[in-house]
Amino acid sequence: MKTIMITGASSGIGRVTAEHFLDNGWRVGLIARRADALAEIDHANAVHFPCDVTDEGAVDGAFAVFGHLDVLFNNAGMFGPQTTIDEIALSDWQQVIDVNLTGMFLCARAAFRQMRHQTRQGGRIINNGSISAYTPREGSICYTTTKHGVSGLTKTITLDGRAFNIACGQIDIGNARTEMVQNLEKARAAQGLEPLPTMAVEDVARSVYHMASLPAEANVQSMMVMATKMPHIGRG
Repeated sequence: MKTIMITGASSGIGRVTAEHFLDNGWRVGLIARRADALAEIDHANAVHFPCDVTDEGAVDGAFAVFGHLDVLFNNAGMFGPQTTIDEIALSDWQQVIDVNLTGMFLCARAAFRQMRHQTRQGGRIINNGSISAYTPREGSICYTTTKHGVSGLTKTITLDGRAFNIACGQIDIGNARTEMVQNLEKARAAQGLEPLPTMAVEDVARSVYHMASLPAEANVQSMMVMATKMPHIGRG
């Protein structure tokens, strides 16, 4: 049975993706802070790990317990304050850095270690980037900065993983209908801005599944999946 670990699995993209993999016969490790929400994913092949991706010990422990790993979907993230840089508190900046970048580093590190040393060496790491990794929206400096960092993480793991049969790719998502995007829409509405086009989260899950299901000799280095009627990418 193929195995995948998914972070941020209690809601949004993570949860829908987890359910898609379970429906297709995978063993799925679920990492998220909310144990009650994880418990709602009731499946014989689901393994729950209620922990924070910024907790080094908890992350390392979850990967060690889960065992052989074919794929990591490094998905957990947050948007942070939506305003100009002069109105952002250092604590808010640090929180987004901790979750979106340090948390992703810790999970990628644990997955890489497991894949490098397991009996059937190798695996695949899929990082959740963003269209903001290319061009930002206004008022997104915390989120955008971290997603540029994720791109650097992806490219470096791609190079470092080759010697150990570890592939790494990135999926950049534009406006899937999640709670995060709904909150963004509320902020836009408060500013009198028009709603943004969105797409079903299930379309993202199918894209991740395609990346994860490729043979070891093939890798999607970068995939962008976005709502068809989104504004020009230069306007995010």
